[in-house]
Formats: sequence, structure tokens, C-alpha cells
Amino acid sequence: MKHNYLNNLPLDEAKRIYKEHLSSVGFEGETETVRVTDACGRVIKNAAYAVICSPHYNASAMDGIAVNSEITYSASERTPVTLTPDKYVVVDTGDPIPENCDAVIMVEDLIDRENGNYDIITAHHPWQNVRQVGEDICMGDMIAPSGTTLTPSLCGALLAGGITEIEVYKKPLVGIIPTGDEIVEPTSNPEKGHIIEFNSTVFKGMLDDFSAESKVYPITPDKKDLIKQAVERALEECDIVLVSAGSSAGRDDYTSEIISSLGTVLVHGIAIKPGKPAVIGEAKGKPVIGLPGYPVSAIVIMDEIVSEVCSVYYSKSEPKRETVKAVLSKKIVSSLKYSEYVRVSLGRINGTLIASPLARGAGVITSFTKSDGVLVVPQNCEGIESGEEVEIRLHKSLCEIENTLIITGSHDPLIDEVSDFLAKSGAPFRVCSTHVGSMGAIYAVRDGLAHMGGIHLLDTESGEYNKSYVEKYLPDGKGVTVKGVGRVQGLMVKKGNPLGIKEFMDTQSVRYVNRQRGAGTRILCDYLIDKYGLDKDRINGYTNEEFTHTAVAALIAAGNADAGLGIYSAAKMYDLDFIPICNETYEFLVAKDELENPMVKAFLDVLYSEEFKNRLKKMGGYTE
Repeated sequence: MKHNYLNNLPLDEAKRIYKEHLSSVGFEGETETVRVTDACGRVIKNAAYAVICSPHYNASAMDGIAVNSEITYSASERTPVTLTPDKYVVVDTGDPIPENCDAVIMVEDLIDRENGNYDIITAHHPWQNVRQVGEDICMGDMIAPSGTTLTPSLCGALLAGGITEIEVYKKPLVGIIPTGDEIVEPTSNPEKGHIIEFNSTVFKGMLDDFSAESKVYPITPDKKDLIKQAVERALEECDIVLVSAGSSAGRDDYTSEIISSLGTVLVHGIAIKPGKPAVIGEAKGKPVIGLPGYPVSAIVIMDEIVSEVCSVYYSKSEPKRETVKAVLSKKIVSSLKYSEYVRVSLGRINGTLIASPLARGAGVITSFTKSDGVLVVPQNCEGIESGEEVEIRLHKSLCEIENTLIITGSHDPLIDEVSDFLAKSGAPFRVCSTHVGSMGAIYAVRDGLAHMGGIHLLDTESGEYNKSYVEKYLPDGKGVTVKGVGRVQGLMVKKGNPLGIKEFMDTQSVRYVNRQRGAGTRILCDYLIDKYGLDKDRINGYTNEEFTHTAVAALIAAGNADAGLGIYSAAKMYDLDFIPICNETYEFLVAKDELENPMVKAFLDVLYSEEFKNRLKKMGGYTE
């Protein structure tokens, strides 16, 4: 019998057609709001921002006594300080720090003098052994970008940030319809001519990996009207429908005809082997996919097509598969008509990774159970010789680790906002950012530890930003600065400015909170100190260092400090007053050999987009 398929499309072309069609009919996952305590493993729709700080009060980090640190300054082994009961409050770990106290002395550091009196021989500085407001999470910080799959630790972070409920995608329900006159339920004693139905069990397990739920319908005989009824029922009850077997071109293969009668067949026949008979279509706005009856063929289609449909449901890109290079142990002969998927086992011999082809039959399920990866032989290739280096796609993907854009350096909330834009657009990578200051970015990019870094380093002699530092630490053009944003730096103070702070010189008379050494804001602080002839030792809190603008803002909002340098968007986030000091240039430093990195380019594309510029305007304090 001649087998006629509507198509013999390359896989990538079939995927493109399908995704475009699903988008045109509005196929997207529905959402629901759930308690964060029940949200582990779910995919969030929108970015999650902390609504409170964590801790949200100044908390004791130790068991001991809370004191005003000033009374401990003279303590030493030669001159112990005696603390009477009226000078301290007993606290346990996690207790709020009482009014007029700003440090905790550990129990281990107390010398009991009876009657509630204690001697101490070590001075304690402000906020020692105290978890200050926002030490872990600051209100307004993005805890997770759109499309994130919630892990146990992320759920904990959401709760710590005051988020008790969150909008997540409902897991898609996938209906599985096994078909065939010869198919029977699993048994240990099948009759001749009966084939045990195990495909649905394989599909269920794979769907679990795709973050989907499944419903297996009863085995349906090869009768067109019965299969059509089963598909119609599944379309009413499920989000995605899979018809197992019946997708080929034989006498009783009705899947293509049934999908066409209910909706649209987009592709019937894909140029891959195994898997070529697959049918991909849509009915009532839902994907309907005809899977080949042979298990290995069906697994390939599940892995290549169904997994991507589930990603479309979650508005995410299909994860990139991890690959390794290996040497082929045996010649492979392949058809010119299809891309062929060859399962291989892998082993390292004398330091070389060897790929050994396994049985290639479409019905040999054990070839998958034994394989370590898949070699894809391209279409129009006659084969691959023994001893050639080949690329193997591993079954277990490490793409989240492999495909990460690492950004370090100066903190700015816009990095999180760009990462959220990327997540919403389905970018196949995530952004990981750390806040180590502008000089930290210089060192990290120079040493190959980051793709890019945010910097705003003021040259106090020329008044320029960044140029002299890059030339000094990354000579010969090894690092390139690319356009970032202009932003306003200033003093953040309590709403209403109760202390009447007008300029930076006023920091000598208030409690100040500083940024860490190496931060561009810290360099600006030191420049202003020198400019106005101030004494660092007279600035109360000069050594009180924080790593982000939001951390500085959180401490001021909590009353732990009166003023600190930062950017306007952080002040706005915490409803603080803002006293502008200067306009600065915030740029991104990129290693020269990373300029063409697609992740870097995608990040910068978002940064320069009109849509993102509108978001920056809402945040406030930025200029182009």
C-alpha cells in the first residue's frame, strides 16, 4: 500500500507553522490565584515584587542582651564595662530590638557579676548582631521574574517578602486517546495479535516533566466515528489532545481526517525518522496532535512537538538542550530524505568521550531506556563515518545553568526590569545579577567571571564617568562600555524631611547609611566629602555599608538612618524625599569577545527599546 502524507516538512519549519497558528487562535494558558504555601512547582504569570522588607523590623541575630552601643565603646580587657539591669534588655534570636538600643551582646560575651550585672570586655558597634530591616529582602525588590517556575526556596522568599497569594498558570490538562483494535490494557499474559498499551504511561511521565497534567481515555477501536467521539469529548474536557496511533497512512489511520473535520490540519508528515507520520493540528482553539503508534516515534514527537506546545501554553521558550562533543564508535548510514534521530550510549575511554549507536527501530523502546543521548543526522546526509566527532544531545538538560547571562557590578533596579522583559518575551536564557559595586564589575569582566557589568565610576579629576577606569584596568580594548542610562543621584531622606536636610554637608549632623567600598555611589560619597572638606570620622554611619540602593532606602524608611546617597527610583519606591546631588552616567561594561553574545545583544535590545524606555519613565529618575 502506498503511504501518502500531506507534507514532508523539516522539523523547524513544522514547529514554526504550528506556533504561529496557535498564536493566531489565542492558545495560551489560563491562570488562577493560589496560596504561596501551595505554589511550589507552579509557573507564575507576572513578576513578583516584595511588599514588605525581610526582616520587617530590627531583629536580634543572637541570644543575649540589647544595649545602646555607645555605652560599650570604652570596654576592654583592662577596663571592663559593667552593665546594670537598667542598661540592657534581655533578647532571644528574632526578638525586636527595643527602643534606644542598636546592638546585641551575645550571651557568650557576658561575664556574670550576679544580681543581674554583667561585665563586658569588648566594644560593640552600632547594629552589631542585629538583623536590620531589609537585610534579606527590601520592599519593592523583584523576587522572581515572569514565567518563573517556583522552587521551595522561592516560595519561602515570596512569603518572607509578604506575598501570600500569587497568580500562576493552571497546569494544562492533556487528554491521551489510545487507539487500535489490537491494543489491550497491560497484562502479563497477552494473546497473540494483542499489543500491550504502554505508550500512554510513557506520555504521562513525559507530561509531568513538561509541567502538564494528563487524562488517559479508554482504548478506542479503529472506528472513525468512535475516535471522533473520543476526540470531541477530550476537546471539551482538556487543553491539549493527543491521539495515539492512527496517524500514518494505512487503511485504519483516521487521525488526520478526524482533525480536519473538527478543525485544521497544519502538518501531516515531518521529515524526521523516527516520527515522520505525526499529525499536528488545531480544533476549537486547542492543539490536537496525532502521535505515531511506534513508541520511539511517538517519544520523539512528544519531545520535539508536545514539549514545545506546553512551553507555548506557559508563554515560555522551549528549553535549549544540552549537548556534548563525542567521537562516533561505529559508522551510521542514513536516508537523504529525513533528519534521523539515533540513540547512543556514552562512555569515556582514555579521556575521549565515545558515542555508541543503539538499535534504531521505531518500536524498540529499550533503545531509549538504555541511551544517554541522541545524535541527529541531518537531512540530505548519507551518513557519518566511524571516528568522526559528533554532537550529542543529552536527555537531561542543564540549559538553566548553561544559558545564563551573568551581570555583576553596580546595582540598579533596571537590570531586574530588563530580565522581566526578556522572560515575558520567552528569551531562552535567564539573567543572573549580583551587586558587588562598579569596581567589582571591572574586575569580574576583566577576569572572565561575568558577561557584563553595570558601572558609574566618577573620575574626580576629569569629571568623566567610567572611561579612565576601563582604560586602566582593561587596556588594549579588552573591555568596551556600551550605552546605559543617565540617572539622578541624591540624598534620600524621610518623607517630609523632618531634619531639614538640604545638602550633602548636612550628613555630618545626622545618621548616615553608606554603600560598600568599590561602589560608584561610595566613590561619589568620598568625592563629596573631599569637595566639602568633611571629616569621615564625624559622619555617623559612614562605615554602615549596604549593597543596593533599595537597601539604603529601606533603612531610611525604617528609621535606622536619616540619610543616604542613592538613585531617585529607590527613593520613589519607598516614598522618601529626594535631594538631587548630580546627574551621572550609568553604563554597561562588556568584554570585547562577548559583544556578539546573543544574550548580551538581547539584553541591550530590550534596554534600548521604546517600550522599556516608557517603563523607566514610570520608575523615575532616568534620562537617555
